Amino acid sequence: MAKLKKCKACGVDVAKGAKACPACGKDNRSFFGKHKIISGLLVVVLLVIFVNAASGGSKKSGTATNTQPAAETTAAETPAATATVAPATPAVPAEYKSALSQANTYANTMSMSKVGVYNQLVSEYGGKFTKEAGQYAIDNVNADWDANALASAKTYQEKMSMSPASIRDQLVSKYGGNFTEEQADYAIKHLND
Repeated sequence: MAKLKKCKACGVDVAKGAKACPACGKDNRSFFGKHKIISGLLVVVLLVIFVNAASGGSKKSGTATNTQPAAETTAAETPAATATVAPATPAVPAEYKSALSQANTYANTMSMSKVGVYNQLVSEYGGKFTKEAGQYAIDNVNADWDANALASAKTYQEKMSMSPASIRDQLVSKYGGNFTEEQADYAIKHLND
């Protein structure tokens, strides 16, 4: 026996597979049965959305539903990321940034040595920075210490008429330039270039 359903228009029992009610002629098919092309397109769109969501949002597809930038994706949204997320680096304190700024000035405009810059930064008569701020500045300053030794050596030669031996002594002196032996040797070697 065929399964029956009630006609939506007149209430007469109609076979479930019938397209229209034999009594009133009303089309009793569902929306999807009446509109097969629209139904097919709807299925395709839903599949694209489902596949796109499952793959994390493809940039090739024009129907991507993920509008959140990748940088804002949370660990809850990407469970695998929790094992690879690097800890956030703490912000650099203002004092450290100021010390680095002064270190760049001393190193790049006054041709000071690494030790000379550090001593100036932490001196009670100079920058008065903490030792930690001074060390941060020295670790991050962008300077060519050999070039600074050479610039200082040329200043000693031109303005003070010092001999190469005296210049070298002045460069490495803890009361003078505080340059390393290697930096002083480089300066003397290139003094007359």
